[in-house]
Amino acid sequence: MASGSASLMWFRKGLRIHDNPALEHACKGAKHVYPVFVIDPHYMEPDPNAFSPGSTRAGLNRIQFLLESLVDLDLSLKKLGSRLLVLKGEPGELLIRCLKEWDIKKLCFEYDTDPYYQALDVKVKNYALLAGIEIFSPVSHTLFNPSDIIKKNGGRPPLSYQSFVKLAGQPPSLLLTTVHSVPPVGVLGSCKVSEVPTIKELGYVDIKQDDFSPFKGGESEALKRLKECMKNKEWVANFEKPKGNPSAFLRPATTVLSPYLKFGCLSSRYFYHHIQEIYKTVPKHTSPPVSLLGQLLWRDFFYTAAFGTPNFDRMRGNSICKQIPWKDDDKLLEAWREARTGFPWIDAIMVQLRKWGWMHHLARHSVACFLTRGDLFVHWEKGRDVFERLLIDSDWAINNGNWLWLSCSSFFYQYNRIYSPVSFGKKYDPNGDFIRHFLPVLKDMPKEYIYEPWTAPLSVQTKAKCIIGKEYPLPVVCHDSASKECRARMGEAYAMNQKLNGKVSEQDSRRKLDQAQQQERKAKRVRK
Repeated sequence: MASGSASLMWFRKGLRIHDNPALEHACKGAKHVYPVFVIDPHYMEPDPNAFSPGSTRAGLNRIQFLLESLVDLDLSLKKLGSRLLVLKGEPGELLIRCLKEWDIKKLCFEYDTDPYYQALDVKVKNYALLAGIEIFSPVSHTLFNPSDIIKKNGGRPPLSYQSFVKLAGQPPSLLLTTVHSVPPVGVLGSCKVSEVPTIKELGYVDIKQDDFSPFKGGESEALKRLKECMKNKEWVANFEKPKGNPSAFLRPATTVLSPYLKFGCLSSRYFYHHIQEIYKTVPKHTSPPVSLLGQLLWRDFFYTAAFGTPNFDRMRGNSICKQIPWKDDDKLLEAWREARTGFPWIDAIMVQLRKWGWMHHLARHSVACFLTRGDLFVHWEKGRDVFERLLIDSDWAINNGNWLWLSCSSFFYQYNRIYSPVSFGKKYDPNGDFIRHFLPVLKDMPKEYIYEPWTAPLSVQTKAKCIIGKEYPLPVVCHDSASKECRARMGEAYAMNQKLNGKVSEQDSRRKLDQAQQQERKAKRVRK
């Protein structure tokens, strides 16, 4: 790039200043830097037909978290002598127009493996290449480059965590330098830019949501939360998943850094580096896969599997997904989604999801297992869609990977291990405080009945001001018989998949034999 020309920094997920190689490169030798974020209507505009307030793709909590992250990024850029330029519309078209109008010589953005952004990148990159614009798109959203791991594994993604870790080795170092100033924005021309909009300016005027997520977006909040976590060196050193209390809500029993990693408000390499520094100072610590470091490696494992597997987000046409004849029952799906299953542990978690846009990983395991192979036998894709909408940390690769795992469709196959919708929560919270908080209708139910209120005598229900079947629903299924039926169905589906795989292998062998025989016949003709 000619010295003193303009570069465009396209912010997408990497909404941060620290450890941001794309931003650092955009600033090098540039007279002007245009820091841009595009409000994509596909993700941000209100959809009145959706089952919860929000857009077609995202619930209000995630949109609010993103807006808070953008406000924080804008403030950080202003401190560095710049500002965030917010555009609204189809990202590909807008960016191409800006590249032309602002006479951009260098385009910088963080590489993204999400299929939606992959398609968008092709459009923007094709224009930039033809226009002679330098493109710098580093992999900085993950610890490793998924393409490198797949290449090391002979062109296929590793499908077990252990094989992934063995292939991956140590992640690249984080940026040691920090951007201390950003060259000013140049002339804007006719490109319509604005400040970060409020939720109401996006069109969410009549918000029917009484409670917003307690977790606020932004790099500043991410770094503050990281600092707080890292203060407790013993906790960091002894972190062990899947341990932790899923019912702890006033002070969650985990870092709650996942939404900040999802939006790139926190660099995963920066997080990794901080954990490593603590490990050096403590005599003993847990190891992957259960350690805190191991959780970051899990994240990369799912990113790599997702990137290297066509149709990773669906059952059909997905080579690593077991084909299971899931039920298509909208009533059961709705009862689960709307927290009306009649199982207070499950319903309280689903209320927390709707109100906070977040829940503990073991709580996620409980409700995902209940919907799929545990009780309701509803398709994992339906549950995935609900999580994708309502979670503030919903990440395409990780959300799909977790649902494949928890439905025993891929990665994990011990379908006989089912989370009880009664005893699992009781183990952590015998008094039912979590349930009382998120399901106030049950707040006066005695602890003996809080997990199974339908077993309470009518006199107890009356005293608790909660008649089961009236103020709170009866269970949609009987857990014992439903889970037994689910196990039987999973067993049948697994047997059928084994048969089909056997046939595929047989067909493959026959095809190879036919090819070998054809080659032999050709060779004979040549010899004659």
